Amino acid sequence: MRAVAQACLEDMKAEDTVEIDLAGKTSIADTMFVTSGRSHRHVGAIADRVIKELKDRGFGNARVEGMPACDWVLIDAGDVLVHIFRPEVRGFYNLEKMWGADRPHDTAS
Repeated sequence: MRAVAQACLEDMKAEDTVEIDLAGKTSIADTMFVTSGRSHRHVGAIADRVIKELKDRGFGNARVEGMPACDWVLIDAGDVLVHIFRPEVRGFYNLEKMWGADRPHDTAS
């Protein structure tokens, strides 16, 4: 599931993608991706792609929040959380700082 989400983010040209390992920090998920889209439309397109690929690959229906506005979309696929932000919204919430005490590694190498 993690690899599917990561591949979607790369294919859709998501920007500044950070993967945060949550194992041992919380029981809500094992992995969290935080990424950005350039516009409302880009955020929505990235989210649509991740949701469709997870469903098509047999991971069930993910819970999704934020699709109408597309400022910040959260995809909760169980073991994997994907946060897709517009850059200004991402800077405001700064999830990487909150969850990444161990310094998350950048997956967009």
